Amino acid sequence: MNYDFIIVGAGSAGCVLANRLSADPSVSVLLLEAGGPDSKFEIQIPAAYGKLHRSAVDWGFWTEPQQALDGRRIYLPRGKTLGGSSSTNAMAYVRGNREDYNDWARLGNTGWSFDEVLPYFIRSEHNEQAGQLDAGYHGTGGPLNVTFAQTFRTPVAPAFVQACEQAGIAPNPDYNGANQAGAGFFQFTIKDGKRHSTASAFLKPVLNRPNLKVITHALTQRVILQQGRATGVEFITGKSTTQTATARREVILSAGAFQSPQLLMLSGIGPKDELKRHGIDPKHELPGVGQNLQDHLFTAVSALSSQRGSTSNFHLAPMRQVLALTRYFMGRKGPLSTSPLEAYAFTNQLDPTGRVDLQLHFAPIHLGDQYNVDLYDQNTFPHTDGYTILPTLLRPESRGYVGLRSANIADAPVIQPNFLTAENDRALLMGGIRRSLEIMEADAFGPFRQRIQTPPNRSDEGLWHHILNQLETVYHPVGTCKMGIDDMAVVDPQLRVQGVEGLRVIDASVMPQVVSGNTNAAAIMIGEKGADLVLGQTAQISASQPKLRSTI
Repeated sequence: MNYDFIIVGAGSAGCVLANRLSADPSVSVLLLEAGGPDSKFEIQIPAAYGKLHRSAVDWGFWTEPQQALDGRRIYLPRGKTLGGSSSTNAMAYVRGNREDYNDWARLGNTGWSFDEVLPYFIRSEHNEQAGQLDAGYHGTGGPLNVTFAQTFRTPVAPAFVQACEQAGIAPNPDYNGANQAGAGFFQFTIKDGKRHSTASAFLKPVLNRPNLKVITHALTQRVILQQGRATGVEFITGKSTTQTATARREVILSAGAFQSPQLLMLSGIGPKDELKRHGIDPKHELPGVGQNLQDHLFTAVSALSSQRGSTSNFHLAPMRQVLALTRYFMGRKGPLSTSPLEAYAFTNQLDPTGRVDLQLHFAPIHLGDQYNVDLYDQNTFPHTDGYTILPTLLRPESRGYVGLRSANIADAPVIQPNFLTAENDRALLMGGIRRSLEIMEADAFGPFRQRIQTPPNRSDEGLWHHILNQLETVYHPVGTCKMGIDDMAVVDPQLRVQGVEGLRVIDASVMPQVVSGNTNAAAIMIGEKGADLVLGQTAQISASQPKLRSTI
């Protein structure tokens, strides 16, 4: 099998690349995906998000024991299907902060400042409410549908936004616009009441192109290197048959922050000592491969609701389930038509005038007062009406790594994030809990608040006990194939693997620093810009676009 381009991983960036690179009929593209088609019924129903974890479409990784968390191992969901984690996430469309990208540029990544990446966000997007949002920041003709919840919103969601205002966080209707800080309602990758993953938006509309070949259940074992150049890949199909595909121009890894570095190392590219430990012949030493792992973390502040039916816990009674299913299948409406998240707030704990460092996810779901509730297993949720604020650490200082468990691609990589080993991370997250409690106690929640249940103890010791027992990852891992110009950079600003011809990494692993918000939108942007870098093109902002002011 010979192709111009081979893309490993049909996730958030990989589907974008497959679409953009195959737009030229003279170019042949092979897309390999370890998971299967996105045919699982629950993928398409937004509120069925929680049914996807620990299923056939989830890699189901775990961290190593976390020193700062009394040895807890943290669950790490990752999408294993067409669309990757865009097919299994909560569909929040969040670009992050302007200064996130300006920081990337200041680190020597030419071409990655906010003004330079904004055209790629715009190119992807068809925002249904673009005319109501900040001018110059949104697209209306792109493949990816972005919208506010259209047919269902619980009464506790506007109460949250009002409570934030009462607590000093001003309303903001467009966190993807001129200003990120403030409180409002999420924008989602949903279309006509169905999830709009990158598989739905970018891949499926072009599957009939004769120059695009997609193979699912294809686990890539290694990149083939010859005389310092990537010439193809070796992969195993569902029948355990090893096959080889040749790339005339480039091999592109889009396997994500855990598996892109794993594949590089299994191919002989990475830290020499790590490779030799597993009997792998070092082909090219790159000490940064697998290093610089970062992720967002959150915990929960949860309350019981005094009003039955005020939240989206439609599973609490058989008749509510029947009503929800009827509304959805009759017209894609009701609680099943939207994400389990509803509202947000972005704020700064340390400096009200500085870049945001805390995100509050609001979900109209009760997580109870017990520490046997598993955020990624709905079967453990209490059968009571309630709502939850999830304070989220946005710019963690803690850094970890991804290593090899063995020389076998079928073995999960070693994932050691070193969560909360930085003292500032612990202090900010505890401050986020206190901020969430302040909002929970605001008058706006008065008609709904029966009792705030977690954390039960609000002393410093009590908050830390709460974190130890209920901390989870938002599964936004990045950074393990860092883009840059320093000695630990894995790819250069063109996303080319340092010192290897014909090989790029184009996914969230290239972020030198995690963005201040949910990472899926940024991963899609990286796919868009990466495609242009491969093709030697540049997205242009329309000449009619107003000059965008720099804000936080």
